[in-house]
Amino acid sequence: MFKKILPLAFIFIASHAYCLTADEAKGITLGETDARIEALAKAMATADDKTAAFLQAMSDDAVKVLGDKVLIVKDDKGIDPVTGAEQPLPDDAQDVISNNRMRGEIDSALAALKLFSKDDAVRAAAVKQLQSDADETKLPLIEKALATEQNPDIKERLRMVRAGAMLGSADPAKRVRAANLLATSGQTNTKTMLIERLQVETDPAAKSALTAALRQVNSALAWGDRLGAAFSGISLGSILLLVALGLAITYGLMGVINMAHGELMMIGAYATYVVQGVFQKYLPGAFDWYLLAAVPVAFMASALMGAILERSVIRFLYGRPLETLLATWGISLVLMQLVRSVFGAQNVGVENPSWMSGGVQVLGNLSLPYNRLVIIGFAIFVLGSVAWLIGKTRLGLFVRGVTQNRPIASCMGVNTARIDTYAFALGSGIAGLAGCALSQVGNVGPDLGQGYIVDAFMVVVLGGVGQLAGTVYAALGLGILNKFLEGMTGAVLAKIAVLVFIIIFIQKRPQGIFAMKGRSAEA
Repeated sequence: MFKKILPLAFIFIASHAYCLTADEAKGITLGETDARIEALAKAMATADDKTAAFLQAMSDDAVKVLGDKVLIVKDDKGIDPVTGAEQPLPDDAQDVISNNRMRGEIDSALAALKLFSKDDAVRAAAVKQLQSDADETKLPLIEKALATEQNPDIKERLRMVRAGAMLGSADPAKRVRAANLLATSGQTNTKTMLIERLQVETDPAAKSALTAALRQVNSALAWGDRLGAAFSGISLGSILLLVALGLAITYGLMGVINMAHGELMMIGAYATYVVQGVFQKYLPGAFDWYLLAAVPVAFMASALMGAILERSVIRFLYGRPLETLLATWGISLVLMQLVRSVFGAQNVGVENPSWMSGGVQVLGNLSLPYNRLVIIGFAIFVLGSVAWLIGKTRLGLFVRGVTQNRPIASCMGVNTARIDTYAFALGSGIAGLAGCALSQVGNVGPDLGQGYIVDAFMVVVLGGVGQLAGTVYAALGLGILNKFLEGMTGAVLAKIAVLVFIIIFIQKRPQGIFAMKGRSAEA
């Protein structure tokens, strides 16, 4: 069916009115593709709102022909595209068939016409579409749009589109000018256009200008790639930090090798999924805020499970690391099977709230996703909260006292068994927060924790057992190092290189980045 036509009455293509002619309508719909595209280019030079309506109908497959007669179909009625008069729709009228090439030309033409919209968002979208398929036939419209454009950002991008369209000009001087203009663009598609033109360019001056422009664009893109790798590294580091913070307490401070730490993260992720389902069913209007409710729920679900594990299993195994490792590994298998039984073996979908969707464009080839930025901020918040809790609160004082000298702490009246439970529950709850964050950037499934447990242990050991500052340095360092190596060697070799680096580092400095303190150091 014919879609609602975008209001184009505000389009002023020239100082005097032009109208779609019957010959133009026939040329666009009948004949070979090359001839139809040529007719479309001629019609675009004098396009008006009727041209836009006709092209939109072509895009919607709402045009029929009978002989030389062309009709727009709307509500099962025929409309003359030139006069707008309603006409009988013959039963034997045939649909206009457009191949992919023709459809692309029609979409590009519609985008060019939307350059005159009053809505900035519509014009920006039109410019973005034209960046990859503008040609010399659209230059008159682009020039007129430039003359009336008031938004500086859109105007600058429109200049780049004009330069891209001039790149295919028959005039070598225009191609040189276009190359000089495109040299200041940091867009990836600009590099593609320059390479394609360079392959067929024969004029020496134009070829030299294209080569210089390509060199300058490559330099700009290289900086974008470097900054992108650094941001990806910081993003990965923030995730590793969230994962390792809980382990820094259960393993670093308490000396418990908890192989079920990844499954405690998984519980936090599934708690987030459950909260999402509750909001979707009972509070659909407040769905964008479900994540704020999921954070404390994920923390409490994992913390409660951690407290149960500590009271039922872990407390009997303090000082016996091998037995602790085996017991928690078995617990991890039980938890994974429990989740499979309740939620199924397949991954479940956790949606981003609308305020975490999309991203901010920093450079031509560098976009920072909102969900990653939020997770980085969340990791900083959790780190600050943990540092404050351990360093400034009564609970933190008791945890540090029990860690450093359990007998003396007990003699001073500290209930060491209760502190052990609180500390283990805290580390488990932080693992739940990590699972909540991971649900926003990846799949949530029974095997979620398996992909991070080894990396988490590496971060804690590299940073220095029991040291929050070391955990931060190690997480960010490994994240950035891994992402830069991925760009040079690939993901697999980067992982191997990082592992070799950690082994060598630990051989040279067994205590990690910072010397460890506490129960493990005194043993």
